[in-house]
Amino acid sequence: MIQGLVPVDLVIDHSVQVDVTRSENAVQANMELEFQRNKERFSFLKWGSTAFRNMLVVPPGSGIVHQVNLEYLGRVVFNTDGMLYPDSVVGTDSHTTMIDGLGVAGWGVGGIEAEAAMLGQPMSMVLPGVVGFKLSGKLRNGVTATDLVLTVTQMLRKHGVVGKFVEFYGDGMGELSLADRATIANMSPEYGATMGFFPVDHVTLQYLKLTGRSDETVAMIESFLRANKLFVDYNEPQQERVYSSYLALNLEEVEPCISGPKRPHDRVPLKEMKADWSSCLNNKVGFKGFAVPKEAQDKVAKFSFHGQPAELKHGSVVIAAITSCTNTSNPSVMLGAGLVAKKACELGLQVKPWIKTSLAPGSGVVTKYLLQSGLQEYLNKQGFNIVGYGCTTCIGNSGELDESVASAISENDIIASAVLSGNRNFEGRVHALTRANYLASPPLVVAYALAGTVDIDFDKEPIGTGKDGKSVYFKDIWPSTEEIAEAVQSSVLPDMFKSTYEAVTKGNPMWNQLSVPSSTMYSWDPNSTYIHEPPYFKNMTMEPPGAHSVKDAYCLLNFGDSITTDHISPAGSIHKDSPAAKYLLDRQVERKDFNSYGSRRGNDEVMARGTFANIRLVNKLSNGEVGPKTIHVPTGEKLCVFDAAMRYKDGGHDTIVLAGAEYGSGSSRDWAAKGPMLLGVKAVIAKSFERIHRSNLVGMGIIPLCFKSGEDADTLGLTGHERYTIDLPSKITDIRPGQDVTVTTDNGKSFTCTVRFDTEVELAYFNNGGILPYVIRNLIKQ
Repeated sequence: MIQGLVPVDLVIDHSVQVDVTRSENAVQANMELEFQRNKERFSFLKWGSTAFRNMLVVPPGSGIVHQVNLEYLGRVVFNTDGMLYPDSVVGTDSHTTMIDGLGVAGWGVGGIEAEAAMLGQPMSMVLPGVVGFKLSGKLRNGVTATDLVLTVTQMLRKHGVVGKFVEFYGDGMGELSLADRATIANMSPEYGATMGFFPVDHVTLQYLKLTGRSDETVAMIESFLRANKLFVDYNEPQQERVYSSYLALNLEEVEPCISGPKRPHDRVPLKEMKADWSSCLNNKVGFKGFAVPKEAQDKVAKFSFHGQPAELKHGSVVIAAITSCTNTSNPSVMLGAGLVAKKACELGLQVKPWIKTSLAPGSGVVTKYLLQSGLQEYLNKQGFNIVGYGCTTCIGNSGELDESVASAISENDIIASAVLSGNRNFEGRVHALTRANYLASPPLVVAYALAGTVDIDFDKEPIGTGKDGKSVYFKDIWPSTEEIAEAVQSSVLPDMFKSTYEAVTKGNPMWNQLSVPSSTMYSWDPNSTYIHEPPYFKNMTMEPPGAHSVKDAYCLLNFGDSITTDHISPAGSIHKDSPAAKYLLDRQVERKDFNSYGSRRGNDEVMARGTFANIRLVNKLSNGEVGPKTIHVPTGEKLCVFDAAMRYKDGGHDTIVLAGAEYGSGSSRDWAAKGPMLLGVKAVIAKSFERIHRSNLVGMGIIPLCFKSGEDADTLGLTGHERYTIDLPSKITDIRPGQDVTVTTDNGKSFTCTVRFDTEVELAYFNNGGILPYVIRNLIKQ
């Protein structure tokens, strides 16, 4: 058995689904279903917490890892036997960056890299550029932290910060609460940065005290950071810092907004939303288009919802979810949502019953202050009962829509909408039937739920009719900044954090009743469809396999821009006609027990079949048909991607993937690299890669290559029907980080690419067939 060498905190937060809503019993009911579905996984994790040293497991039902880290786990400064040093963290979720709001250097990595780090492997990276982001002024009345983060995300994505650090500074810092800072830091993956960092200052110290860290600990943190010039005191004159590049934002210029319908950085000011929606219906299919024919744009789908007449149109909201670590960690927007619900109740507005509403806080503290404020009562009346403590809708665990709603959408080809306070809205992620997905602040989620549609101008059109028969407008239900501040001041109390986290590691009855073996060696069950011995170390020899070229490879898929890790390895529901579904059905798993890809990531057989299984996949080889299919080039047959990949493997053929810009953006999902490796993909040639995914590909021994500037598959006339040879030197010592290589095709084309092995250490990983074989070989040698 190999023990980890660094402390590991594991928070179980990605498995709870929104099955039961609009019920006072929803938390308990959803947790019972979560344990029924995931008993094997949870037993495995509980076994790990006893078998390994240095490992703390925070049980299901406790909250979302990043919020738990912010409120409880984050140390800021470590004190190990009197030795003080700054806290730092890498996490297996891209939103680990949330902790940067607390002044802790942290970012997301794939599970592959994290496993290596646990075993003592240092992290290598090219020294990043640091972008200085100057904040000034203060947010206007009624503007939220979510509006701010969506604005910052759009600015930074446009500036180009992939692989860079962003540091926030300026007079505006004093106007941002720690929760506001954490919201901005959280969305680093959406703007592409490695981290969005807020240095420790007096606001940080106040938050540490609020969340129950002792006065002695806070004093130690301040003294250490001041002594090492790591503390920023805005009461003192500020020295001008030199950054690689600069951006600035006056907070007074931020306006209410949402982002969508398919990407987090496609921000839409609220006042322009109705016009933007109209253009989305008209535009050709793309990030901002659905190509709905003019004559079909006013279609109304009438149906019966449990005996009640109901109707849906394009833009109708069918999911409204207050969810995600990004926003549920911020008391101002959570209490703001409660105030919107309260004002709506008082005026006689009610959310339509066919809209699937949910509230999933990132920690138990949120429940305490919503109850303390008296606002949970009004959220409940609008259908926003608490459904659980975890990622839920944001990760795609939105659960099923009511059958009548689902049928109305499918049978009438309605472009239905989800509005969620999450951080990702990529196609196919939130729910298979919501093609339009908008990110919004929690109070805006409630407002759009009340309106029932995203096709509305909140400035001019009423949200509904009040009990007095008069029209109710957005301004009538929107709380002032002062109202929200009063609610935060009176409702968010230090004792709430202390009492919540005193009990967090004690678990709950369902967790505590799980029986696990006491052995230090895990006993694999060959019949398990959840936990399966992975194949990565089979036939591994002590001698590394060495560098390898790629010869006469077929193109498995040919993509455009912004292919996310959700497209490559979806985490949500398993489609009934997919290869993964067939695998489970063949093993007598009923459809109701399929669970999600995210919950079955301990089984490589399921996950390999789930690779490139996103229902919204657009592959140029499929001639514009949307879905997880590709062409098997030798025969011309259209097959599921998994079936085509297996046919290539059986024939002894390597495969590659062609892609556009920002390949692998989104989650730090290591299965987006493990899956392609198991399918036989040897290289990915793209215009550009997102940081974490490129690293994951290297970690699995897949070669990442970039087209030269100004070139891509289209400009080079590549269709994906060619065979590709990538001419790499056979000796690893002859390969340099970032060197050029020649790629040739069987029809006579030749072009130059840059090999994206960025460091000498990454070359060593490639020489070993990946990072884990490299680490294992080194450990055996010791």
